[in-house]
Amino acid sequence: MSEHDHLIQVTAADTSVRALAAVTTNLVHEACQRHGTSPTASAALGRALTGALLLGQTFKDLDRLTLHFQCDGPLGGITAEASSRATVRGYVRNPAADLPVNERGKLNVSGIVGGGMVYVTREAGFEIGLSKEPYRGSVPIVSGEIAEDLAYYLAVSEQINSAVSLGVFVSPDPPRVAAAGGFLIQLMPGAEAETIALIEESASRAPHITEMILQGAGALEILGTALGSVGFEVLEQREVEFRCTCSYDRAVNIVSCLDRAEVEDMLVKDQGAELTCHFCNEVYSLDVAALEKILAPPTVM
Repeated sequence: MSEHDHLIQVTAADTSVRALAAVTTNLVHEACQRHGTSPTASAALGRALTGALLLGQTFKDLDRLTLHFQCDGPLGGITAEASSRATVRGYVRNPAADLPVNERGKLNVSGIVGGGMVYVTREAGFEIGLSKEPYRGSVPIVSGEIAEDLAYYLAVSEQINSAVSLGVFVSPDPPRVAAAGGFLIQLMPGAEAETIALIEESASRAPHITEMILQGAGALEILGTALGSVGFEVLEQREVEFRCTCSYDRAVNIVSCLDRAEVEDMLVKDQGAELTCHFCNEVYSLDVAALEKILAPPTVM
C-alpha cells in the first residue's frame, strides 16, 4: 500500500504494546496546496494532521477527534480533525507565517508554533443519534514540535506512555510536500521492562520518518524499523485521505439560519453570498436565485 497514503495498526508483546504508523504524503500535500501554506507552516500542519489521524485510530468508540494547538507563535493556531473512517482535514490560522531554518538546518516548527495549550476533543455517538458529552483534555505545549506535545498529552491526560514521531519533508523550488508520515507506539499496562528497553533503543536508532518514506518505505516497514526485534501482529491496514465534510447544501443551510435582514442585505448589496470553509478553503457561491429561494415563504401543503 506504499503508493497511497495509508495507516497500519499492530499489537506486540502479548497486547502490551500497541503501535500505529501512517504515510500521509499526498493528503498533507493536498491540505497545504489548498491553504497555500509556507514551508514551515506546511510542516506544522502536516505533523498535526498525521498526529490526529494516528491518535484518532486508538479510540474504538470514536466518531471524531479534534486536535487543536492554541499557540502564541506566528502560526497563531492549528486545528486538525480526524474521523473514525481514517479521513482528516485541518488548517492553520496564519498559513503565510514562516521562519528561517533553525540551527540544525531544519524547518523551525517549534518557533512558528511557540507556547500555549494543546486541546484534544473526542466525540462519539452523534453519528447514530446518541447525545454524548464530548471528552476534552488539555495540556500545555511543551516543545511546539507537535510529536513531543502529543506524547506529553498521552502521558498526562490518558496515562499512556508513548513514543511519537511525526515528520514532513518540503522539497524546495517549487516548495512541495515530498514526504509525510509518522508512528505512535503505546506501552500498555503489563509491558515488561525488557520489551520497553528494546523498543526505546530501536525507535531512537530509527532513521527519520521522512528519510524512510523518501526511500520508499510504507507504514509496515516503518513500524518494523521502529519496533526492531519485537515481533508484532497486524490488526488493521487501511487507506487514509484528506476529506472535508463541507458541501454546497451545508453552505445553503448556514445562510438559511441567518437573520432574515442579513440575507436580504446580501441580496441587495452583494447580489449573492460567498462562504469559505476554514478546513479546506473551498469557496461556495450562492447566487441571487439561491438567496431568493431562502427568503421565499415556506410552501403550505
